[in-house]
Amino acid sequence: MDTPESDTEEEEYVQELRNKRLGLSDTVYQQIRRYSDAAKRGQAIPYGEAIGLGTLIGRRPDAEDVFESAGKILANDVYEAISAALRKTIRLLPGVVARPLALNQIRQFAGRFFDGTLTRNGSSLALSITDSVTVNSGPQSVGCTYYASALRELLRLLTSGAASVDHVCCLQRGDKSCEWRAEWRSQQSEAAA
Repeated sequence: MDTPESDTEEEEYVQELRNKRLGLSDTVYQQIRRYSDAAKRGQAIPYGEAIGLGTLIGRRPDAEDVFESAGKILANDVYEAISAALRKTIRLLPGVVARPLALNQIRQFAGRFFDGTLTRNGSSLALSITDSVTVNSGPQSVGCTYYASALRELLRLLTSGAASVDHVCCLQRGDKSCEWRAEWRSQQSEAAA
């Protein structure tokens, strides 16, 4: 979100601008590069470092926007990693066949990237995470925006519908887990219409 909009050839100016806009040191910049390289190799970053990164983001005045953007980026990357044939199959088949395929992809996403579980209860999906890396990133559960955004975006991509995701339980409020609920059938019905 803080990448300068115009390209400039003056590397020194870019570094100075980056440091002023983000308050970044060379150490933090190197850490971001290390995370990017690890992501390209499919490696996870250590849990404690992920919490620290969430805390750093949570201090920003635009933290909610950053978490929202990060969730969308993750969901888009996950969606692109699903084979093109499977994505097309999910979009073209009737809901009775496509829904279980999409649900399986979202369950895999929840387990692999969030160490969470996804359950279906009637027309609702529930994403539950007992160990959130962003829950204490800022006041009023601002870090939880990351998970809601990722779930909403992946549902949109897989079902072609605008998903409403509600944060119904939160570790920060004293609940046993963070939980988000989304309507499932209404999304499929709208996509089929």
